[in-house]
Formats: sequence, structure tokens, C-alpha cells
Amino acid sequence: MHDIKFGTDGWRGLIARDFTFDNLALVAHATARYVKKLKAKGASVVVGHDTRFLSREFAIETSRILASYGITVHLTDTFSSTPQVSFHTKKKGAQIGIVITASHNPAEYNGFKVKASFGGPALPEQIDQIEKELAALKGKTPSVKVDSLDSYVAKRTIRLFEAQESFVRYLEKKIDLDLIIKSGLKIVYDPMHGAGINFMHRLLPDVFEIHGDYNPSFGEIDHPEPIAECLVPLSKAVRKKKADMGLATDGDADRLGAVDHTGAYVDPHRIFMLLMKYLYTDKKRRGAVVKTVSLTSMVNAFCEKNKIKLYETPVGFKHVAKLMSEEKILIGGEESGGLGTSLHIPERDGVFNGLLLLELMATKKKSLKQLCEDLDEEFGPHRYRRRDVRVTEQQKKAILVACAKKPLKIGKHNVLRIDTRDGCKFFIDNGWLLIRTSGTEPLVRFYAEANTMSTVNELIDAALQW
Repeated sequence: MHDIKFGTDGWRGLIARDFTFDNLALVAHATARYVKKLKAKGASVVVGHDTRFLSREFAIETSRILASYGITVHLTDTFSSTPQVSFHTKKKGAQIGIVITASHNPAEYNGFKVKASFGGPALPEQIDQIEKELAALKGKTPSVKVDSLDSYVAKRTIRLFEAQESFVRYLEKKIDLDLIIKSGLKIVYDPMHGAGINFMHRLLPDVFEIHGDYNPSFGEIDHPEPIAECLVPLSKAVRKKKADMGLATDGDADRLGAVDHTGAYVDPHRIFMLLMKYLYTDKKRRGAVVKTVSLTSMVNAFCEKNKIKLYETPVGFKHVAKLMSEEKILIGGEESGGLGTSLHIPERDGVFNGLLLLELMATKKKSLKQLCEDLDEEFGPHRYRRRDVRVTEQQKKAILVACAKKPLKIGKHNVLRIDTRDGCKFFIDNGWLLIRTSGTEPLVRFYAEANTMSTVNELIDAALQW
């Protein structure tokens, strides 16, 4: 058994090396034991999966093991997005939800996400309990009789259900789709061969979709993450179709990426700012704001100006969701394109947030480029870049040692202060650099924001020399 560790968003591993049926069985048994200890009458779990290699089979195996403990399992009848599973976990009153997905990771990965009963990511303390159950198994699968899928379906212990239809009806009540359609906005949508395939059509029939076929290898896409380097095909399609904008969602459709009518990538910092302003100023919604340490300082400026309470958390939407489950939060999110709002369940949802962005554009009668220019005018230019560097364990340690020495300068820029809440965040005049390691891949992530792209690149290039 390889080490099974839950990162910022569940357990992920390389298919056949780490993410095997044997290791999956251990995690499923541990999860079942956790659910049984909740002692809920008629305990149930919702299980869904993305479009990755063997995801359906892994979801069925998980469902069979849960059912062997007498837990009722609601299993999606085909692939489903993470937001759909979270929505149904809350709607069905299930104790937890499980999604077999590796989200934005490359094709050779798969994963196991856990969702809470309130319709968002499982809280850190819930994951701690599952990990304790896993440790107690000591790498040995319990001798519990596990029957076939057909047997459990016949006994109604496993119940197959269609996840999309009721979710579509729910979204129709939350978003002004008529306004978007009447605006005449021409949209290209890229589900990146993931769980968003053919879903946007059900809401906006005229949307033009690329990468909408089932392809577990993700075709021309390096990995299904809606960031600039992976959205080149979307940018090309937007320009070719002379569309007003392009939207993209990641492998399990909980993250959003966008490009404007010129094909230029619009980073998640600006998307967050636009939606926060729209909710507060136009929709008159109120509540505190939550941002992770990797999100733009424009959020701080807006909250300070409007006397909005602001929380700052480590990276990981589970930290945002915890606050959303405990108090009134207007919007919360992170740099990776995942955010949740008070209009929706406390969960990231790329499709919902994309629709909300379209509603904003239709309401304001402005292009995405114009809306971004308005941000520059109000807050001054904020330019951003993230660079993920694949490293060896030795290289990773060397970078972390350099961070721990708390350098006084990064390149020619003086370090004003350092935040070590999650990784190392170095603040300079009119900017910052954050260095942290990935919880799911052998990567070091470099995030930088400044008032010019040249400064952003200087910060990252200087850190790469450490």
C-alpha cells in the first residue's frame, strides 16, 4: 500500500500506482466506518464521478463497499460535476457525498473528494476522522462481504439517479437566463473533456462547445485546468467564431476560466472582483468576504472601502466552505478559479459562476474587456501570474529552505513583510510573491501580483534562482 494522504481537496494519486482498486477499497471502508459512527438513522451517501479513466468503475466499487455496511447509496447514472454531487448531498439529506475525480490534474491521476451534508467540501475535522479510520485499518481490507452492483440495486441499497435535471431547474431559478439569451451574447464553452460536457447546452442552447467529446486522455489539452496555458484552443475558437467571450470549466466543473472577445485570458482574481462587486453593488447582497492567501489584494481594498468584514484563509476551498457553513458570507474563493457565493450552495461551481458572469455582462451591457478596464481604473493595474514548476524532492527542499531564511530582497525588490500562513508570502511595494508546494503533485507553485507584468516576472524569475 502506498501512503494515502488527503491534500487540500481530497485524496489523489497516479492511477495503477497509487490510485488502485485496493487502495480505493481501504479509503471506502474507512469512509463507511466514519459514516456508521455518525449513528444517523437511515444513513445515506451520494456518489458521483467525472470522465476520467476508470472513474465509473471506481465509483461503483466505492458504492458497493458503502452498501455492504447497510448505508444507502445514491449513485449518479453517468458522470456528474462536483457541484451536482454537492447539491444532491444537501438535497437528499445525505451524511456525505463522494466524487471520484482528480479535478484539474493530468490524465494519469484520479481522486476521491468528500462532500459535507451542507452542500460543500467536507470540513477539515471530517477528513481528520476519515483519516483516523484509515489509519486504524493498518493497510488491511476488512473482511466484509461485498455483493454485486446488481444485487444492491435490486435491494435498493444502491439507487441510481439522474443528477442533471433537478440541478438545471435549480439553476434556472438562480440565474436570469432570459436576460442572457436576449442580450445576444455569443459564447464559446470549453468543458475540457470533463464533467461539464453537454451541460451548458441545457441552459443556453446556442452556446458553441469545444472539447465536448468523451476523452479520458484530454486530447490536445495538457491537463483540464482552466488557466491561460491550457486555454489556447478556447482563445482561438473565440476569435474564429467572433464570439463575445469564452468560458471553461475544469475536469469536475467546479472551477471557472474565461477569455474576452479578443481571446485574452481573464485571470480568476478579476473574475472574483467582478462578481463580488456585482453581488454587493447591483444585487445589494450583504455578508462577509473570504479569500485565500493567494487571491488578489484588490479584495482587501474593496472590503476596506465598503467596511466589509474580510477573512483570509490558507489555500483550499474547504477553509472557505467552513466559514460559509458557519456564518453569512457574501462570496468566498481562491486564486484557482473556484469561488462560492451567497446565491448558491457553499461550493465552487464553474458553470454557475460562468452564468453569473454572463448575467453581469448582460445587465451592464459591457464586454468582459470593458469590465476589466473598469477594475484597473478603480483599483489601479493589478497584474498576476502563477507558475507551476515540477521538481524533485531535493529541489523542493532547497526552495523551502531558501524561503525559511526569510530573505530581505527578492531580486531588486525589498521584502516588507512575510506571511507564513500557507507557504511563504513575501510582500513588496505594490505587490507580493507566494511560494507553496502542491498537496497533490510534485510541484512548487509560484504566485505573484504587482502593478506591472515585468515586476511579476521579475519576482518569479528571482525566486526560481534560489
